[in-house]
Amino acid sequence: MCTGQCARFVGLSLITLSLVCIVANALLLVPNGETTWTNTDKLSLQVWLMAGFFGGGLMVLCPGIAAVRAGGKGCCGAGCCGNRCRMLRSVFCSALGMIGAIYCLSVSGTGLRDGPKCLLKDGSWDTPFKKTEESYLFNRTLWDLCQEPPNVVTWHVTLFSLLLAASCLELVLCGVQVVNAAVGVLCGDCRKKGTPE
Repeated sequence: MCTGQCARFVGLSLITLSLVCIVANALLLVPNGETTWTNTDKLSLQVWLMAGFFGGGLMVLCPGIAAVRAGGKGCCGAGCCGNRCRMLRSVFCSALGMIGAIYCLSVSGTGLRDGPKCLLKDGSWDTPFKKTEESYLFNRTLWDLCQEPPNVVTWHVTLFSLLLAASCLELVLCGVQVVNAAVGVLCGDCRKKGTPE
C-alpha cells in the first residue's frame, strides 16, 4: 500500500473514531439520556474534563482530515513537492492527535476506575466506588450503592469503555500515520501520475 492510500485509510478511520468519541462524551453529560442530572455537582470530574470531546474528538479530527488530504492529490501544490508538504503537515497533526488520544485514554481510564457520581442512600452525591476496596466493575452488587440517576453505572461504564477503546485505536492509528507520513515526506508517494485517488 502506498503512503497516500495508507494516509487516506488512516484518516477516514480517525475521523470516524473522533466522531464516536464526541458522541460518547455528549452522552456522558446526560446520564440515562435525561438532562435532569446535568449540572456540575451531579456529574463526575472526568465527565466535565471532556476528554472525548477535546482529546479523542477535536484533537484527533484534525489529524484525520490532514491525513485524508495528505493521501489526495492537488489542493496543496502540484506534484511531488505538494504531496510532501501535505505529508509533513500530517506528521505534525498526527503527533498532536497522539497527545489528544493519550489525554482521552488517561481520563477515560480514571473515569472507569473511580466510577460515576451518584445519589447515595444517605441523600448525598458522591463517587462511592472510589472508597471501595474491590473493583465495582466486576461486582454488580456494589452497583446498588447508586440510587439515582437510574442505570448510571451501566451508562458510565459503557461510555467510558467506549472512549477507552476508541482512544487506544486513535493512539495506534496516529502513530501509524506519523511513521507513514514521515516515509511519505522522505520517499514521496509510490502512486503513478495516472492512478486515480
